[in-house]
Amino acid sequence: MATISVPTPRAMRTVRPAVRKLLVLALVAAVLVPLARSHWASAAWPHGLTVGLSGPLTSAGNWVIDNRDTHPLFLYFFGYISNAVVLTVRAVYLTLLAAGWPGVTVLAAVVAHRVAGTRLAVGTGVAFLVCGALGMWVPTMQTLALMAVAVSASVAVGFVLGLGAGLSGRLDRALRPVLDTMQVLPAFAYLLPVVLVFGIGVPAAVLATVVYAAPPMARLTALGLRGADPEVLEAVESLGATPRQRLLTARLPLARRELLLGLNQTIMMALSMAVIASVIGAGGLGDRVYQALASVDVGAALAAGVPIVLLAVVLDRITAAAGERGDTRPHPRTWAYALGATVAVAVAARLLGGLDWPTAWTLNFAEPVDRAVDWMTAHLYSGVPVVGGTADWAGHFTAWILDPVRDGLQWLPWWAVLLLVAALAWLVGTWRTALTAVLAMAAIGVLGVWEPSLDTLSQVLAAVAVTLVLGFATGVAAARSDRVERALRPVLDVFQTMPQFVYLIPVVALFGVGRAPAVAAAVVYALPAVVRITAQGLRQVDPAALESARSLGATGRQQLWQVQLPLARPALLLAVNQGVVLVLAVVIIGGLVGGGALGYDVAFGLAQGDLATGLVAGAAIVCLGLMLDRVTQPTERRTRKGA
Repeated sequence: MATISVPTPRAMRTVRPAVRKLLVLALVAAVLVPLARSHWASAAWPHGLTVGLSGPLTSAGNWVIDNRDTHPLFLYFFGYISNAVVLTVRAVYLTLLAAGWPGVTVLAAVVAHRVAGTRLAVGTGVAFLVCGALGMWVPTMQTLALMAVAVSASVAVGFVLGLGAGLSGRLDRALRPVLDTMQVLPAFAYLLPVVLVFGIGVPAAVLATVVYAAPPMARLTALGLRGADPEVLEAVESLGATPRQRLLTARLPLARRELLLGLNQTIMMALSMAVIASVIGAGGLGDRVYQALASVDVGAALAAGVPIVLLAVVLDRITAAAGERGDTRPHPRTWAYALGATVAVAVAARLLGGLDWPTAWTLNFAEPVDRAVDWMTAHLYSGVPVVGGTADWAGHFTAWILDPVRDGLQWLPWWAVLLLVAALAWLVGTWRTALTAVLAMAAIGVLGVWEPSLDTLSQVLAAVAVTLVLGFATGVAAARSDRVERALRPVLDVFQTMPQFVYLIPVVALFGVGRAPAVAAAVVYALPAVVRITAQGLRQVDPAALESARSLGATGRQQLWQVQLPLARPALLLAVNQGVVLVLAVVIIGGLVGGGALGYDVAFGLAQGDLATGLVAGAAIVCLGLMLDRVTQPTERRTRKGA
C-alpha cells in the first residue's frame, strides 16, 4: 500500500528558516562577490594575507635544542619528569617479566573472572596465550608496561580536568576548545615538540600518549558530574553534607558509569597510540608494526598487530563489564585473590624454570600470511579479466574522483570557498557556527598552506562519501537483521581496535602507493563507527511508530524510508560527524604512503625535526577538522533573531 508524505507543520517551520538563510546568503554574495573579484582575481590565497611563522618556530626549535642539556628548566623540571617516567615504566616491565607468562596470564584471567565472569576469564587467558604463541610475549609486556603508566597518567590528568569542569561552568567553557584541539590535532603534530623537549625514547612516547588519551576521560568525567540526579544532590545537601561530602558520597558514585566509560575510551586511545609512539622510540608491539610498515611486510605487521587488538578487546570487555555492574561494587577481595594466585603461579614457574615463553610453542604466523598476500598481489593487483586489478581501481579512483575534486576545490577562488563553507555551516547551525567554520578555514590561508589543505580536504570528502555509502547500507542491514548484526559484531570489534598503521600495509600491497591507498585505509578505519552508530540509531526508533506504520499497511521499505530514517536523523548525523573525524585522522597518516598534502608535511616535519613545517601543517589540520566538525554537526539551538 503506497503512502503519501504530507509536510507537517514542524517540517514547514524547518524549511522556512533555511529559505530565509539562503536568501540572506544570496544577498551577501551579490554584494561581496563583485568586490572580491575586483580585488583578488586569482583563485589562490593572497600572499599579502599570510603570516609567516617559519622564522619564529624555527628559532624556538633551535633554542630548545641548544638549551636542552644546560637550561635549568630542562635539567630540574623536564629532566625529573623524564626520569620518573623511565623508572616507573621499567619497574612495571620488570614486574611483568618476574611474574612470567604463567603469572601474567593468571592475573589477567582472575581479574576478568572477578569483574565479568568465567567466559571473559577464559577469553582473556586465551588472548594472552595467543600473544605468546605469535612470538610476541616480550614486546607485549613492553607495550603493556608502557600503556599501564600512560593510561594511569591519562586517567589522573583527565579526572582532575573533568572534576574541575564538572564543578565549574566557567572552567568547562574554558577547557572545551582546548580538549577539542587536543582530540583533532594529529598525533604526529605534537610528537615533534615532545621529542624536541624529551628526546627520542619512552618519556616522549608516554607523554604524547597522555596528551592524546586524556581528553575522553576529562569530557566524560565532567559529563557524569554535571548529569548527576538533582533530587539526590538536594537530598544529600538537606542532610547537612559539606561540598566535599556531596562530591564523595553522591556526585562521584552517580557518575560511576561515565567514569568507567572514560577509562574504557582512554585505554582504547592509548593502545591506538602504541604504534604511532613507536616512531619516537616507544618500542614494544608498535615498533614491530612500524618496522613491518617500512618493509611492507604484512605477515610481520599482523603478527604484532593481533596482540594489540587482543589487548584492546580484553581491556574493552573488562571495563565495559565493570560499567554494566551499575552501583554494585567489585568484591573487596578481588585484588587479593588475583595477587595471591599470581604470586603462587609465578613462584611455581620460577622453580620449574618456565617464566619465559617456550620457543617450541611459537607459531610461524607471518609466513602463511605473506604467502596469502603474495597470492593476492600476484592475482589481484593487475591483470584481472573484465573488472581489472586493484591497481587499476586505484588509478581510476584517483583519475575520476580524487583529481577532479581536488582540482575543482583549487580552481574555486578562495573567497568562494569561504562563502560555500559559511553557507553550509549556517544552513545546519547558527550564525556562530558559520562564523567559527569560516574563521577556521581562513586561518588555513593565513598560515600559508591553502593548496595542500584543499588537497587534504578532497581526500577527506572522497573517503567520507565512500564511508557513508558503505556504512549506511551495512548499518541498515545490521539493524533489520539480528543474524547480520551478530555476524558483523566480531568483525567490527577487530576493525575498530586495529592500530591505524596496520591498515596501511595491506592497502599498499594491494593498491600501491599514492592518495588512493590513503583513502582506502581511511574508509576501512572509519567504517565500523558509522555502521555501529547507524544500526544503533535505527534499532532505537520508537516501536510504537513502526507498529503504527505497519498497521497502515506500509511495506518494510516504506517503514525504513518514511519512519526509521527520519526518526534516526540525530544518530545518522552523528555517524556523519564521526566518519569525518576518523577519516581525517587516517588520511593524515596516509601521508606516509604517498597521500601527500598536509599529512606529508606533518610526517616530514617529524622526520627532519622541522618544527615550523610540522606545527604549521598540524595547526592547519586542526582548523580543517574544526571546520568539518561545524559543517557536519547540526545544532538545534536558535537565537531569537533567527540565527
